[in-house]
Amino acid sequence: MIRINLLESAKGKNKRAGGGGPSLPAIEMGSMGSPNLKILVVLLVVGVGNFLYWYRLDRQSKTIAAQMTAAEQKNRELSDVKARYLERQRQADNYKRRVDVIDSLRADQSGPVNLLAMLGQTVNDTEAVWLSKMDDTGPNVNLEGTALSTDAVANLIANLQKTGYFSSVDIKETFQDDSIKDMQAFQFTLTCGKGKS
Repeated sequence: MIRINLLESAKGKNKRAGGGGPSLPAIEMGSMGSPNLKILVVLLVVGVGNFLYWYRLDRQSKTIAAQMTAAEQKNRELSDVKARYLERQRQADNYKRRVDVIDSLRADQSGPVNLLAMLGQTVNDTEAVWLSKMDDTGPNVNLEGTALSTDAVANLIANLQKTGYFSSVDIKETFQDDSIKDMQAFQFTLTCGKGKS
């Protein structure tokens, strides 16, 4: 029970008041109950606080579990996408390898054509020279032919070097062909080392 005294208190109680001034209102609180009741209230407050804390942690736990489930589902989807990507990448690499092989075969295929075209043009530009045989042995090209003079053979060697296709042009042999009676003819054999072009 709470009592509030709004009346003036007795003069003897307040010695500091220094006279007859008005006294402050006083609030009296009754007994707060037994110690058991106080312990019960404290336990109840701690229990409610503990329950609220547990409830909050439980909700966080459920939220985290839901997020983990969603993340695992997303991970599975992404792993499927990654597997498909890797498979397509492997197919693209195989395709690129095949295209590169085809391109290299085409380049190798045009190599002899380019060599023959270059030799034909060079021999046509050199007077009094005819080729009778050509052997492509890989790093070297061996040429055999007939010329009307040794100067014509020298001109052919100079023209072959000017093409830039060969790194070296060496004369293997040259001799006068006695089987041709009407004119002077020389048989020659050249060895041409292929360059990097």
